[in-house]
Amino acid sequence: MPTFLNACLALFLSLALGSASAAPSPVPPPPELPAKGYVLLDAFSGRILVGHNDTERLEPASLTKLMSAYAVFQPLKDGKLKLSQTVPISTHAWKAEGSRTFVDVGSQVSVEILIQGMIVQSGNDATIALAEAVGGSEATFAALMNQYSQRLGLKGSHFTNSSGLPDPQHYTTARDIGILSAALVREFPEYYKWYSQRSFTYNNITQQNRNGLLERDPTVDGIKTGHTDAAGYCLASSALRDGMRLVSVVMGTASPKAREDASAALLGYGFNFYESKRLYAVGTKVGSTAVFKVSDPVSVVVHDNLYAIAPRGELATATTQLELNTRLIAPLAANAPIGRLRVTAGGTVLGDVPVYPASAIETGNLWRRTVDTVRLWFN
Repeated sequence: MPTFLNACLALFLSLALGSASAAPSPVPPPPELPAKGYVLLDAFSGRILVGHNDTERLEPASLTKLMSAYAVFQPLKDGKLKLSQTVPISTHAWKAEGSRTFVDVGSQVSVEILIQGMIVQSGNDATIALAEAVGGSEATFAALMNQYSQRLGLKGSHFTNSSGLPDPQHYTTARDIGILSAALVREFPEYYKWYSQRSFTYNNITQQNRNGLLERDPTVDGIKTGHTDAAGYCLASSALRDGMRLVSVVMGTASPKAREDASAALLGYGFNFYESKRLYAVGTKVGSTAVFKVSDPVSVVVHDNLYAIAPRGELATATTQLELNTRLIAPLAANAPIGRLRVTAGGTVLGDVPVYPASAIETGNLWRRTVDTVRLWFN
């Protein structure tokens, strides 16, 4: 049965990720870019590879629409909103300043069309119409955006509107936009497709996607541009190469070309000098343990995919450590964490996720329960 020593089990296992003899590749310093703030992160593990002023509060401009999209995609996923559902265009939406989809006041426009207007054309009118459909008013929707922001752990963001128009209390950080962008990719793959759409036509007006990286790099499939005079030119980008997905965020550059060049430099740096791998899939057994009041060992699994990213060649040296809680006692729910699985390489923690019993664990027979109740008195 469990003791302190075996319940705090530490299993160091070599991961078959490459040649054990391959030395990690050297990693040069990241490029210095002409931007107010920028960040590069791995979309699947969330690890930040490059950061410069990435926690400084900056004006997001239309990068705001990434959070607006998140707050629209969630009710779509939950079935509370439908793509075919039509939305009335209010005077407030119709009068929106800045970039527009050119929806007509009083008309009824489907959610799917408004989403494409928000994402491809960066239409403020389409975005406000969606905000009103989800929140009842744009102000209520902004409050919802802030609640999602807190849930995602965005520590430097606050939103007062859905479109990104300037406001002293409307701000974010490059790091927060990176985390949000990665969440959009992971949580809403069925809706992410619109971020690579090159153009969109509504009311006989065709507008091109402003993300020039979509044309320059075939591995780039999103995500969003932003610009105001105060914010400068901003770009959140994502690219997928050989199963590895990186997200870059560049804020406060001087021109559209500058934001594209800076984003391309960040993505190139990450893909050239790092590699990523899914080490464990959802439901993978990572060990087993004894549990008080149960006769047979209990299988231990992960509920989340565990990804790791490291300098090229370093993943071959990675080890895993399984740490289980002490005094595991049945019954145990299937969603009750019973320890953690940690992956390290080169002295760096590459991944750390909770582990769970493979299924709900009921107590054993009367004899097993009686014996283990006595044993617990001495543990």
